[in-house]
Amino acid sequence: MRFLHSFVPSLLLLAAGAVQAAPSWGFDDAKLTVSPKKAAVDAKEKGIQQFSDKSPVPQTPVVFDNTDTLKLLLTAKEGGKAKRPHQAFLVLREPISGLEAPFPLTVKESGRAIVEIKHSDLPVQLALATEPLRVSLVLASFGSAEGLDKHLFDLEIKLNPGATPIVYEKPLRYGKREEIYHTFRDDPKNPPKIISIAFVLLVVAALPALYIAWLSFGANVSHLPQALSAAPVAHVVFFGSIVGMEGVFYLYYRSWNLFQVLPVAGLVGAVTFLSSTKALGEVQRRRLAGER
Repeated sequence: MRFLHSFVPSLLLLAAGAVQAAPSWGFDDAKLTVSPKKAAVDAKEKGIQQFSDKSPVPQTPVVFDNTDTLKLLLTAKEGGKAKRPHQAFLVLREPISGLEAPFPLTVKESGRAIVEIKHSDLPVQLALATEPLRVSLVLASFGSAEGLDKHLFDLEIKLNPGATPIVYEKPLRYGKREEIYHTFRDDPKNPPKIISIAFVLLVVAALPALYIAWLSFGANVSHLPQALSAAPVAHVVFFGSIVGMEGVFYLYYRSWNLFQVLPVAGLVGAVTFLSSTKALGEVQRRRLAGER
């Protein structure tokens, strides 16, 4: 029993040592450069900072204006050995609203990573931030190694005098909109009466010429009693359907719409087709008999 009591603390110490010895992600040889766009201006004017994952966070924010490019180089390490992580991001966070913008690092197999951020790459919400942004590095991968989420420094966003101001446009969101009143255009109207009367007079004036041409081409009006006696219903219905179709067109001109005209016109057309079969057949029989 004494042996058990003396052995348990040793096991606990060994387990604690194994937990402490578990690998974790970190970085080394980090170099931060903030330089203007123009190559003629020395980048040292903005300052070059070197640090590692063991370095304390700088108290002074890094100034980043609209002409600058931020470049960060580092070597990612797992358990003290340079290695390429599966995830590597530089995260910029606005402390008041909590909005974040991740920027992925380009990492080689040797663990050497780089990221460049221009002022124009910032989302408009972060570019208009009044408080310094918190810049953090995130390194993680598959396996048992613990990931890294370390606050590196603060970034103060500024605009140079004379620069084009950044305008934030509020995004369109679904919600209650203003009521829309749609005014439909007026229904189509008939042409002026004077135009209609002129066309009617032209049609009436052409009727005598039509009758003269009809008689000159051999129309036998004297055969009308014989035709009516042979097929009275067919001839009357056929002629009536033709007159009825003209009446449908007249009603369409006066007041009917297309949905009223189509069924009536279809019915009259069917009557015309059925009656014409017998009426014109009777005329054909007299023609073959030599009576016409």
